Amino acid sequence: MTATVVTNAAREAAPPPRLSVLIPFYKESPATLLRALTPTPGVEIVLLDDGSGQAELTQEVMSTIDEVALPATFLSLTHNEGRARGRNRLTQAARGDYFLCLDSDMLPDAPDFLTRWLEVMDDNPAVVFGGFSLLQAPMDKRFAIHRMMAAKSDCLNAATRALMSEKYVFTSNLLIRRDVFATQDFDSSFTGWGWEDVEWAMRVAQQFGVQHIDNPATHLGLDTADTLMRKYEQSVGNFARVVDKHPQVVATYASYRAARLIRKLPLRGALRATLRGVIRNEALPLKARAFGLRLYRAALYSEVV
Repeated sequence: MTATVVTNAAREAAPPPRLSVLIPFYKESPATLLRALTPTPGVEIVLLDDGSGQAELTQEVMSTIDEVALPATFLSLTHNEGRARGRNRLTQAARGDYFLCLDSDMLPDAPDFLTRWLEVMDDNPAVVFGGFSLLQAPMDKRFAIHRMMAAKSDCLNAATRALMSEKYVFTSNLLIRRDVFATQDFDSSFTGWGWEDVEWAMRVAQQFGVQHIDNPATHLGLDTADTLMRKYEQSVGNFARVVDKHPQVVATYASYRAARLIRKLPLRGALRATLRGVIRNEALPLKARAFGLRLYRAALYSEVV
């Protein structure tokens, strides 16, 4: 698929960068993130609109890259290619020795965010995950379940993440050396939502290792309970691919073990329906609803384990 490519004036005048910040997006503006990235020598931005088909969004992004001082390249696709293919395409347009994958709904927690990544690169690591937080995330009640689950399971310090290094790797704040990615890119057979980054990390960890540091960015894009349920439903096929490709690794995950237990139960469809009611019942304690959501995910995955 051919991409429309636009560059800003800073990109035309800049020397080759050390670091390329890769930002894919789909129907959500990356403008807030772009304005939050401190202009830093040796850094460029590469953006990909993965087929949003929204003229106003395109114009907003083009106006924003003209405002910011960082060199920027903007690729726009007419049709959606998906998360894995989109990120592979971003690396092809990047010029840096390292790639920093950032989701468009992230926001750096410190003004020296990019400078710290450049310092990490001085040691020539293969892959490093910086972590993420909820420091600047919205406090809306409708996002309370996601906030609780993310705080417990995802917003972990580097020492904790390093205990299962490949599990806690997400393309929300991920540094990758160019030659490593040339050896192991994202598997484009993954479609929809979820698991393509973790599966990539499983492959890379075996060959190059994965490091963890504390240089977090906030995940602004919290979801409602209904949106999380839909995403989990979309992720079943991808989870099945991971189980098929890395059975021994996935067998250590709590979600896999729970899915195997649920697989033995009768009336799994009725269980999922009951759990949906629990998750949506705002009269119940938040912890009970969050537990129901984790169990709902395992019940979905039970069909493919």
